[in-house]
Amino acid sequence: MTTAQLVVVGAGPGGYAAAFYAADLGLSVALIDTEPNPGGVCVYRGCIPSKALLHIAKLVDESRHAKAWGIEFAEPRIDLDKLRDFKNSVVKRLTSGTGQLGKARKVHYIQGFAEIVDARTLKVKRVDGG
Repeated sequence: MTTAQLVVVGAGPGGYAAAFYAADLGLSVALIDTEPNPGGVCVYRGCIPSKALLHIAKLVDESRHAKAWGIEFAEPRIDLDKLRDFKNSVVKRLTSGTGQLGKARKVHYIQGFAEIVDARTLKVKRVDGG
């Protein structure tokens, strides 16, 4: 059982900003989300992974256009596992930073799904099964 003065459900940009601000104001705060660290859909599955992959696509495109400038490259071989690892490392680097910011503010981060029981109680099913 965890108690807090404020519980924020959802650790996207709005959720973690609210939780961090409340903690800065001196409240005891719990932040609940299904991901390992705060970040939200944009960081985990949207904008950031897309930008990482678009960077690679631009590199491949520029290498093809370089022939007009007198520089030729072989057709690229794409290792999907390594490409996925690159994308995941970018996401991990960004989200671990928000995780550290939360710890520094003493925000209690709970990885799980929240269910409202009543006006003063949440039930959380943790991702790890707890």
